[in-house]
Amino acid sequence: MYSEIAMQTKSLLEGEKDIIANMANISALLNLHMSNINWVGFYLVKKNELVLGPFQGKPACIRIPMGKGVCGSAANSGTTQLVDDVHQFEGHIACDAESNSEIVLPVLKNGEVIAVLDIDSPLHARFDDQDAAGLQLVVDILQESID
Repeated sequence: MYSEIAMQTKSLLEGEKDIIANMANISALLNLHMSNINWVGFYLVKKNELVLGPFQGKPACIRIPMGKGVCGSAANSGTTQLVDDVHQFEGHIACDAESNSEIVLPVLKNGEVIAVLDIDSPLHARFDDQDAAGLQLVVDILQESID
């Protein structure tokens, strides 16, 4: 599934450098193809906090402090966060009480985290290493499109 999503992502982003437009299309594409998710989208790093970007799903938290919650932890550490049960994650920020698991991947430009891709699921342990590797392909394509 992820190789197909990666091919579609590459096609959607080809020749387009606008990061917001690209994030919007990636959010829509992932929402269309991934099962058992209830939110997918991006947060952008702005002045030492994460600010809501393009997404698919219910309204979400607008600002997240760096280092707080799963998204802030991914942004702060620069590493993918794979959480089987968000309710057990210290400092979890509950934007949607129906979310039970989460995966967050940092988006880098010149080695610096500029955004994160966040995906939530109502299922516990929805995401695994295969998801992390497949989603990293998508993030890599996005990173290549950034000026």
